[in-house]
Amino acid sequence: METRVAVMSIIVENSDTVEKLNLILHTYGEYIVGRMGIPYRKKNINIISVAVDAPQDTISALAGKIGKLPGVSVKTAFSNVSKQEDKA
Repeated sequence: METRVAVMSIIVENSDTVEKLNLILHTYGEYIVGRMGIPYRKKNINIISVAVDAPQDTISALAGKIGKLPGVSVKTAFSNVSKQEDKA
């Protein structure tokens, strides 16, 4: 299966959705390469970057679920790097 590397930028404006967001990210944990969260207290928001390596439809599904959360925005940037993953 071919995988792609991407970075998801997430802005959380509604702190009530953080638990749901973390549950979604945990569900896709096998695809997450790294994650960085920055609380921006001055604006009362959280900024999160998530690097993933997954099939494109998996990345799109993850972004779709995150984007449906109230008060959460997500954008995804894909690299041109793709890899045929070995079946194990």
